[in-house]
This record gives sequence, structure tokens and C-alpha cells, in this order.
Amino acid sequence: MAQIGFLGLGIMGAPMAQHLLKAGHEVALWSHQGQKAKDLANAGKGTACSSPKEVAERSDYIFYCVGNSEMARAITVGPDGLLDRVRKGCVIADCSTIAPAVSREIGCAFQQKDANFLDAPCTGSRPGAEGATLTFMIGGDQTAFERAKPYFEIMGKLFYYCGGPGQGLQAKLTQNLVLASIMEAFAEGIVLATKGGIDPELMLDILNNSAAKSGLISYKAPFIFARDFRTNFSTKWMAKDVGMALETGKALNVPLPVTAVTEQMLRAAISEGHGDDDFCSLIQVIEKWAGVEVRK
Repeated sequence: MAQIGFLGLGIMGAPMAQHLLKAGHEVALWSHQGQKAKDLANAGKGTACSSPKEVAERSDYIFYCVGNSEMARAITVGPDGLLDRVRKGCVIADCSTIAPAVSREIGCAFQQKDANFLDAPCTGSRPGAEGATLTFMIGGDQTAFERAKPYFEIMGKLFYYCGGPGQGLQAKLTQNLVLASIMEAFAEGIVLATKGGIDPELMLDILNNSAAKSGLISYKAPFIFARDFRTNFSTKWMAKDVGMALETGKALNVPLPVTAVTEQMLRAAISEGHGDDDFCSLIQVIEKWAGVEVRK
């Protein structure tokens, strides 16, 4: 059994760490909310740690899943961070979605300590994390990934090696750009259909049996119709990811006009108080403007 570390025990991280514990591994746990680590440690061979540095002292493989670039910097290269006590040859996998440039910066710091760093963002939201069916996009040293792959396989089912440092994140930002834009298009279309007198469930059935079919919409639409906006992936985090896609487009001189509008709609949803709701809640902005509500 391996000595593994896991940091960040939120919607995604907690079930991911739980799968590692259930597999029988020794898992050093850390969270900003210390009680989360203590509670999860009771699920198996877990140890609640007081700092990221303590996790590093106990681990040959480290995974973390945090909200943004600043959080990733803090737990890795910040005071009492992983870098302070990382073991030589350790593989660190960042499963968060952060700026590729920041990820490369963190990776260089670990390289100087003879440790291996992977950017390994995942997709699948809460159901994928809970069901161990996540898809991972990996950037970094391929040999290091192959070493860590048995532990990735406990948490997910599909793995795409995308290339060197930052390339996993490049793929993930592209994926979230597409997801967010599909949701925006659906929100506009279903509000238009509803106000025009078409039953929303009928419209969804038409979409599902046409070239406009989308796996995302097939899954999300029933929640919208039920007015259930509980979070699988929050509006604020999707806005963050789409914003980073726009920054990447600017750096690469790639125009992203539809993405820019989508990002503004996500920001509008946040300003209306839906930041912590699922990102499909952006439909409520269009509903408010149109004076109609999409429901069963």
C-alpha cells in the first residue's frame, strides 16, 4: 500500500480522497477546514495533518484539488507548503483547474527539489468524483504519470496524456469553454421556446433526437425544469475557468467572441446571487430579462 497525500476536501476532493482510503492506502489529509480532514481520516488509514508541509513529510504521491491559482500557490510554494518537506522523487498531481502559467511556475519549483509535478485537471463534477468515473487530462513528465497512474485509476476511468507541463490544463480550459457556451446557447434557446409557447420537455425531446443533442443538456435540463440548482459545478468556478480560457486566447492571439459573451453571462449570474449555485443557474438571468420561467 502506498503513502499518499490529498489536500482540498471540497465537493470534488472529499470523495476522491475517500476512494483512496477505501482502497486501503495510507492517506495524509489536509483541508482549510481541519474538521473535514479529521472526519475523513476515520474512514480508513487516514491521518489528518495540520499543514500541507506535514502531508509532504508523509507522502510519496500527493494529489490536491483546490479552487484557484492562489490556493494552489499557497499550499505548494507558500509558508508551510508542500515544497518545504517534499520527498525526493515524489509525484505531485494538481487536479485543480488553474492558470497554465502558474502551474508551470509551481512545477519548476518542485523540479528543483527533485520532485515530479503533473497538472492533472479532471472533469465529471460531483457525480464523477463520487462514482470514481472522472476523466483526467495530464500534462508533465509521462514517466511520472505512469508511476502515479494506479492511484489515478482509483479515482477515475479515462486518462488523456496531453503533453508537457501545462498541457493538461490547456485541454481542460478548452473543454470548459465548450461546456459553458453550450449551456448559454441552451439557456437562450429554451427560454425562447418557452416564451413562444413550446413545452420545455417537448423542446428537450426534440433536441435530444436531433443534431443539436448534447450530453451536457440531457443531464442538466431536468434539474433546470425542476428548479434544482444545487451545485455539481458552481457558477463562480465556471466563470473562473472561462475567464482563464479568454486570457489564454489573448496570449495566443486567438479570438473567442462567443466565449466572451458566455463569460459575461456567468458574471451576470454571479451578480444576481447565483455564484455558489450550479452553473446551469445562469438561465435565471435570461429568464428574468425575458419575464418567463422554464419549469415542468
